[in-house]
Amino acid sequence: MPTLLIFGVGSIILIVGGSKLQGILALALNWITNQMGWAYMVVYIINFLFFMWLIFSKYGAIRLGEPHSKPEYSDLQWGSMVFATAIDASILMLSMVDPLRYLQHPPFGAKPFSESAYNYAHMFGQFNWGPMAWMMFAPATIAIAYILFVKHGKVQRLSSAIDFIQGEAKWKYYLRQLVDFLVVFGIMGGVGSSVGMEIPIISNVLSRLLGIPDNLILKIALFGVLFVIFAWTVYKGLNGGIDRLSDAHIWTAIIFLAFVLLVGPTIYILSSETNSLGLLADKFVAMSTNTIPNGPADVAKQETIFYWGWWLSYMPVMGLFIARISKGRTIRSTLIGMLGYGSVGCLSFYAILGGYSLWLQKTGQINLVHILNTQGQAAVITAVLSNLPFKAIVFAVYCISCFIFLATTISSSAFIVSSFTSLGLKEGQEPTQFNRMTWVVVFVLFSFGLVVVGGFGTIQTFCAIAGFPLMFVCIMILISIYHMVKNDEGIVLKNKAMDDLRIKKKKEKMRRIHAKKMVKSIEDAQGNDHEASLPDPNKE
Repeated sequence: MPTLLIFGVGSIILIVGGSKLQGILALALNWITNQMGWAYMVVYIINFLFFMWLIFSKYGAIRLGEPHSKPEYSDLQWGSMVFATAIDASILMLSMVDPLRYLQHPPFGAKPFSESAYNYAHMFGQFNWGPMAWMMFAPATIAIAYILFVKHGKVQRLSSAIDFIQGEAKWKYYLRQLVDFLVVFGIMGGVGSSVGMEIPIISNVLSRLLGIPDNLILKIALFGVLFVIFAWTVYKGLNGGIDRLSDAHIWTAIIFLAFVLLVGPTIYILSSETNSLGLLADKFVAMSTNTIPNGPADVAKQETIFYWGWWLSYMPVMGLFIARISKGRTIRSTLIGMLGYGSVGCLSFYAILGGYSLWLQKTGQINLVHILNTQGQAAVITAVLSNLPFKAIVFAVYCISCFIFLATTISSSAFIVSSFTSLGLKEGQEPTQFNRMTWVVVFVLFSFGLVVVGGFGTIQTFCAIAGFPLMFVCIMILISIYHMVKNDEGIVLKNKAMDDLRIKKKKEKMRRIHAKKMVKSIEDAQGNDHEASLPDPNKE
């Protein structure tokens, strides 16, 4: 209840403060980017290297379940569900706009609007949604899955997955409470930022489609529609609500991407993506350590810090989801699957929608950069969609897709946050409907507050701020995972068996060596006796 009250009051402050908070938030973003950007980079590097080590180590073979259990879902089914978790309405929007930001402010000293700038613009967003980003879901995924399916424990809160803060000591109790508060804070920031960014864009698209004014009344109406959808799905719970939205979620995304690829510049998009994959591999280390200590932060760095904070804020939600569908899989197959299915799911949006935006800009059909700088990203997305055939249908499908994606994300997040803030849930028991509905209200109020404050910079700031404290939670989870796998019963028994086998082989080898020495000494003794029995030729 205290947590709920805090975020409820915070939502009201956002709404009342309005645009007056923009200056304060801009200063906060500038401080985080310039002073703490290195911390985000270091945590992501440590996290990525840790799980790369885990994949290739013997601990990657640990099965998240009984030793001989099989996965509950086939690779294709599991991959499809993981792919669906990667698709948020934000990627439908940002994949069209991000490349335009990089085009006019390219990384690595490239000249704006040059050929190199176009190449980097198509690739850079794929880094921010690629392997390093997806591995940020791994700490919560592996820790929760291990406790659920190996230790057969209960994980109601993320703090339950950190082994060294369990116990009766007061400092451990308060630390668990702090971790859970930071998790809720992160989820609020991530989800609120998603809705706060997406509602204005949906409003702009609907305005063009229906010919109605794009004003605050329309945005309030959209929030009303979203609230009804959220309330229904969260009220229904996991079965019959969120699961049905997830099914619609993935199919609308696949259909929309396939349509744009087929009616758009197919060869240009495919050629650009082939080139971008090569650039991504070539510049991966440089982008991962892009702290720019000499000079002001560039757009690429600021975007990366924004995304790193955003992915961190979603770690508890996505980690819990992926953990629950990974029973029976090994740690190695789970991590490789996340890298494969998850990254490919995200990269496909930047490859197709980002490639299409860059093609429109390059061929001079639409000056999207000018629209972005003068009218904002909502106008850019409207302009891109207007250029596709069957414009009215495209606008309608796009809005429906955004609503479905938003409903899936927020309904799942509200469900999980209500679990984190419920007391005494039994195994398999869901949070009360009142608790779930209350969090839906708080989510909507908080998101509306971000819309009132306005500006993409506001969204970036909240993502960076929300993810900042979760960096420390991430490190704690990594330490806990290390402890768990090092002391895994199966690994310990396997190590003991290998040690016993090594000792046995060593003893057998020593026995053989001793036997050979005995044989040799006997042969030497027999040879000496034979030589002694021969007559001495000198005496003769």
